[in-house]
Amino acid sequence: MKNETLELLTVGGGCFWCVEAVFNEIKGVEKVVSGYSGGNAPGRPTYREVCSGLTGHAEVVQVTFNPEVVSYEDLLVIFMTSHDPTTLNRQGADAGTEYRSVIYYHNPAQKEIAKVVLRELATYYERPIVTEISPLEVFYEAEAYHQDYYANNQSAGYCNAVITPKLAKLRKMHADKLKS
Repeated sequence: MKNETLELLTVGGGCFWCVEAVFNEIKGVEKVVSGYSGGNAPGRPTYREVCSGLTGHAEVVQVTFNPEVVSYEDLLVIFMTSHDPTTLNRQGADAGTEYRSVIYYHNPAQKEIAKVVLRELATYYERPIVTEISPLEVFYEAEAYHQDYYANNQSAGYCNAVITPKLAKLRKMHADKLKS
């Protein structure tokens, strides 16, 4: 039996429901948890507090993955092509610092890979990439009703209007990385 060593990726690219739904489709992803990171307010933030913009936190997902199946670099490419990394503090109708594009690295190797991926992808965008690259300090798991949101609410208006088209794009661009 092979000894699996799992790794973590923590990113934010707008509403965490969207990002979570994308990563739940990827081979090698074991778990995706929606949460908050990058803020400066003391204590565990609530969704309402984060949405106020006053905590400094971003809506993020923490992805547990098997690097023998999917690489950190591949996950970053999927992330960067599943949202607009050229809009500052905004994804679609969602606006505010809590919706910023951000990669929180867990170690120096992840930081270097993130810098390389952003540099390589920059030529594909008409505008500059504004994705923040920062060290992960603390990850706070979001409230239970945010977990597996798309899977539990596919008929909701937001899911139909925003998440379903993102998943269609994912399936077209990264078909070889999808779970069967």
